[in-house]
Amino acid sequence: MVVEKSFLVQIADAAAAETLPRFRNPGLIDNKYAVGFDPVTEADREAERAIRAVIRSAYPDHGILGEEHGSENLDHSHIWVIDPIDGTRAFISGLPVWGTLVGLTIDGNAEAGLMSQPFTGELFYSDGEGAFYERLSVGEQARRLKTRDTAVLADATLFTTTPALYKGAKRLAYDRLEAVVRLPRYGVDCYAFAMVAAGFADIAVEAGLQPYDIVALIPIIEKAGGVVTRWDGGAAEEGGDIIAAATPDLHKAALDLLNAG
Repeated sequence: MVVEKSFLVQIADAAAAETLPRFRNPGLIDNKYAVGFDPVTEADREAERAIRAVIRSAYPDHGILGEEHGSENLDHSHIWVIDPIDGTRAFISGLPVWGTLVGLTIDGNAEAGLMSQPFTGELFYSDGEGAFYERLSVGEQARRLKTRDTAVLADATLFTTTPALYKGAKRLAYDRLEAVVRLPRYGVDCYAFAMVAAGFADIAVEAGLQPYDIVALIPIIEKAGGVVTRWDGGAAEEGGDIIAAATPDLHKAALDLLNAG
């Protein structure tokens, strides 16, 4: 299925109408956890409502899985997977490295998706046939995304949210990988995966992702030439410990090191 860019832009615009007025504005922040901190904002909830309305209007027979408002019709072949604000911690900290993620799976496979950052006016997307980038805020012409041709870990730039998220054997595995890359960088959530697709980074590694954290990004990276899987090499659509790499050779080298223990 090819998804029209105009529809993806409509989703991005609907989400931006709810997120942008609330960004860098004091607002209510709730904590999802009784112990620990997992923030959710009014912007998360209202943006997802707006996205769902756009999808239902265009595709009433499709299913939806969202971070904030649950699931509907998950027995259908076409499922839209929504994270209204990926990087809520960045959002509440005033940093423009969060994004809206909306992806489409067909029979369980991620086929199309978008990552929108409305504050910078950027849209990374796959319509199912290619991967593209444009700055909607300045009317920039869409251009194709292409990953770098990096094949050796020693030449790679690596992103992760923070090594503190890894515990026990996972921390040892991550440390093995970071020790051999050229440049490790931390933070930026979905932006890390977008930068792999755009050719500015080579590897993005995360642990414990949910489907709504990664589904939208899979086709963007794959159509740009990259590889996305779990650390065990399985499909990434269901989430888990995820790695994205710019080339098959780099992906294999990174997986071998992560699983060396």
